[in-house]
Amino acid sequence: MTDLPAVATLSFEEALRELEGIVDQLEKGSVSLEASIGLYERGEALKVHCEAMLKSAEARIDKISLSADGKPKGTEPLDVG
Repeated sequence: MTDLPAVATLSFEEALRELEGIVDQLEKGSVSLEASIGLYERGEALKVHCEAMLKSAEARIDKISLSADGKPKGTEPLDVG
């Protein structure tokens, strides 16, 4: 785990793929306790990174608003809350 790229430099897909690998390793119990702690810490950082990237993407998504006749009339922020 020493030559891993910084979490902040990873794309969403790279971070998610690495996080899935970490979860798999931890679920299998195939690593030592010390390694598990390091993996858990890396996984937590990856999770936070992925969540931040998703939140940023959601903030940029617009929904198309339609007029009464069903034709597009513009866009407005998507309310995901």
